[in-house]
Amino acid sequence: MVKVDTKGFSVRIYVPSGKPEGLRVIEKSNWNGQGVVFPRSAYNEAKGHEILGRTGVYILWGLGDSGERPLAYIGHSDELSSRLSQHQANKEFWTSAVAFTSKDRNLNKAHVQYLESVLVSLAKEANRCLLDNDVSPNKPQLAEADEADANLYLDDMLLCLPIVGINFLEKLVDTAGVQRVFTLSAKEVTAKGYLHPGGFVVKAGSHAVKNEVPSVPSSIHSKRDAFLKEGIFDTEYRITSDTLFSSPSNAASVLLGMNVSGNAYWKDSKGHPPNQV
Repeated sequence: MVKVDTKGFSVRIYVPSGKPEGLRVIEKSNWNGQGVVFPRSAYNEAKGHEILGRTGVYILWGLGDSGERPLAYIGHSDELSSRLSQHQANKEFWTSAVAFTSKDRNLNKAHVQYLESVLVSLAKEANRCLLDNDVSPNKPQLAEADEADANLYLDDMLLCLPIVGINFLEKLVDTAGVQRVFTLSAKEVTAKGYLHPGGFVVKAGSHAVKNEVPSVPSSIHSKRDAFLKEGIFDTEYRITSDTLFSSPSNAASVLLGMNVSGNAYWKDSKGHPPNQV
């Protein structure tokens, strides 16, 4: 398992076009790696950038059907630009992309195959995104020194990913032991959750109602259907793994099959709602 240092560090973000919503170049202090992140709308700007002429690893992502977990594709290429051009033509789901390579061009094909394999494994372990990859890539056999170098590179890359909007490779940390646990009990179902920097986490094993109210908003209905298809709900409408929602209200609405305020339903051990300290 890759371990990421938690010491302070600095990241430089350069915007070549002067448009913050366009292509951005990512560099971290004391690292020979270099990345580019861009929305699909800035693809024409990105494809000619010299960084994408190198060997590297990349991630494409966009919203999944439920809106709670993104759909993602992880890959590698000897020449990032040519591979991303294929995805621009053939993959419709992605709205953002990030690619990482090295400034000194010392990442080779075996290195990026290794990085791709580990990133796919991390995504599956975290279970916070839906992978568009058809198969799991095999991890190549690297010499001990090369594997150590690849893991050091990966540690720094993983520190950069949340800065560019990719949090779905990290497992949800169960901090309920040190934070307030909230319980929802209504309509013969019970659920537990806790506040998280990204929103509100509903814990695995929590229940949702099977039947929605007739007036349920279409967005909630669609999300519940997607949860069944994606396996977030099992056939008994239990949450299969800790799941991050955008807010306590969104979580409560999906679980109860109706539009509700989370603060009216989630309570801690003292009867306080999430918005009450």
